[in-house]
Amino acid sequence: MDTNLPKSAHPRLVIIGCGFAGLRLAQALKHDPVQIVVIDRHNYHNFQPLLYQVATGALEADSIAYPIRKIFAGQKNFFFRLADVERVNTEAKTVHTNIGDISYDYLVIATGSLTNFFGIESIERNAMQIKSIPNALNLRSYIFQNFEKALLTSDPQQREALLNIVVVGGGPTGVEISGSLAEMRRTVLPKDYPELDLSQMKIILVEAGPALLGPMSKQSQDDALGYLQKLGVEVRLNTGIKRFEDCRAYYSDAEFIPTENLIWAAGVNGAALAGLPEATVTRNKRVNVNRWNEVEGLPGVFAIGDVANMVTEEMPKGLPMLAPVAQQQADHLAHNLRRLAKGQTPEPFNYFNKGVMAIVARNKAVVDLPKNVHFRGFFGWLTWLFVHLMTLVGFRNKVVALIDWAFSYWNSDKALRLIIRPFNRRDVKDDKGKRAAEHQTATAEYNPTPPAIQSPAA
Repeated sequence: MDTNLPKSAHPRLVIIGCGFAGLRLAQALKHDPVQIVVIDRHNYHNFQPLLYQVATGALEADSIAYPIRKIFAGQKNFFFRLADVERVNTEAKTVHTNIGDISYDYLVIATGSLTNFFGIESIERNAMQIKSIPNALNLRSYIFQNFEKALLTSDPQQREALLNIVVVGGGPTGVEISGSLAEMRRTVLPKDYPELDLSQMKIILVEAGPALLGPMSKQSQDDALGYLQKLGVEVRLNTGIKRFEDCRAYYSDAEFIPTENLIWAAGVNGAALAGLPEATVTRNKRVNVNRWNEVEGLPGVFAIGDVANMVTEEMPKGLPMLAPVAQQQADHLAHNLRRLAKGQTPEPFNYFNKGVMAIVARNKAVVDLPKNVHFRGFFGWLTWLFVHLMTLVGFRNKVVALIDWAFSYWNSDKALRLIIRPFNRRDVKDDKGKRAAEHQTATAEYNPTPPAIQSPAA
């Protein structure tokens, strides 16, 4: 029944997902009389804010990932199972996985978020995304593979499509990867590809709204736009991509941008699990919770982090899907679980906004702090580096990231331009002649990137 988990006199707390929320909660309950069982599809914790640096060769994947078992080494009340959660049964208090059923006394859903393609099938099928380490490695390989192909073609239109990169979404991820790609075009690619005329390479950032970095201050939005434009990024505001097919990113029925490389960073959905009552799941697949993160109508079942939809007077659309929210909710839930164990009433959660920041390029970042405090440039860049360095899990990861950043800063180079595993686009036909789309039913932390599907003609 319980996948060889030991019997315990203490209640069992099952945490699904080991992202920022699940990791923090399991750590916070280290000394509590509870059996903690974490289920994840990967055996590592993934630091998502730096995925774009893996995709652009600034960091290697193992710099932002850390083995889950190593994080919790020595924590006697902790158990880990590598598994794919298929559904939950809240009546039987059971989690059904591909390795067997696991019962629980308390359940915490910390499954994070998934890319939201807004129902545009051609983009879901063909675009690249950056929600997991496999995604980032695929993107890195694919971009450099296309540069290699551009060297071989004599067709100027095909070369243009191979070189152009379109980033969709003007949030922090879109801004950061656009800036990183622009730096790479200026300092790295001319050394590696002197045969290519890189003045023909366009980096185009497309945002459907009127400004970049929507949640940030007007000053930060304007600063980020100015930084990108100085780097040579073409920013198109109030523009949406309607479809992506045949190496064309259409922004109207007839107008398009020729590109083989479309990076989708335009939105996310929650990663609600099968088995939850329909009434608890919102349109964007987040799970409705009360003020102490208990799923509405399901005593003993909680949701924290990106998947949790907590509506407050200050946030009528729900709390933002940010790592600080997830970590604060995890700490508060640990506090409330202790209160519940004592028969006390849980206390409501209140989010404390410590600020928002985004990096554009070297020496170029924007930071918004409470009380309308804003700064940018080199000091903002240092602040961004420090915060992200301190948030990385594991001393080795902090040291490796610091060394890589220092090397890139002083040498204006990104050394990890490796095509270790060639990537084939997903817009190929499967054995039944149907288009193959990425299967997305779980958190990005444990939602696998599908293997490349080979066309029968390949």
